[in-house]
Amino acid sequence: MSVVIAVDGTAASGKGTLATKLAEHFDFAHLDSGSLYRLVALGVVDAGGDPNREADAVRAAQAIDHRRASDPAIRTAEMGRVASLVSVFPAVRAALLQYQRHFAAHPPGGEKGAVIDGRDIGTIVCPDADAKLFVDAAPDVRAHRRWLELKAAGAAPDEAALLAEIRERDRRDRERPIAPLKQAADAALLDTTHLDIDAAFAAALALVRPRVEAALRAQAKG
Repeated sequence: MSVVIAVDGTAASGKGTLATKLAEHFDFAHLDSGSLYRLVALGVVDAGGDPNREADAVRAAQAIDHRRASDPAIRTAEMGRVASLVSVFPAVRAALLQYQRHFAAHPPGGEKGAVIDGRDIGTIVCPDADAKLFVDAAPDVRAHRRWLELKAAGAAPDEAALLAEIRERDRRDRERPIAPLKQAADAALLDTTHLDIDAAFAAALALVRPRVEAALRAQAKG
């Protein structure tokens, strides 16, 4: 059995960076679940399909390749638009849920474990994960972090507008009827409001290491 770390949390809380660092630390496979719909969109476009046609979207979801998650093509505004179209199909959501669970149970490369980050990993995708984190930070701090990222990328967004977007995203994520964002009952809360990335990682590692090491010992015993 694979050892699984579920990392959920709000937008711009640092969950993706922490999940990446945890995967590197434990030598586990890492999956950014947020990239999956964009990968489906890329698959539809590459195949010359129609994102409004469910069969095309499902076909792309069933052939998804997470190794393309670093492809800059999925981060474009157009791919984001297409991702929003394919995400409305229940069959696409079902296919991606199956994909994530298979990734968790059978990490690529024969790794002993997997780290998956998203918004419903510990509650819906992997409710039996060995270790769970819920990462959050104050909305104004998250908006400022996003502003710094965009500024470094050459953009000059309005920080107040970003804060409004963050709050609206939180509302949508928490109130959506399917797989809403919420902290799993057995997830450890990590508030990164006053932590830089090194301090946040140290705190995350301290929270998950006992459970991960216990799971690895059990795995070794067969």
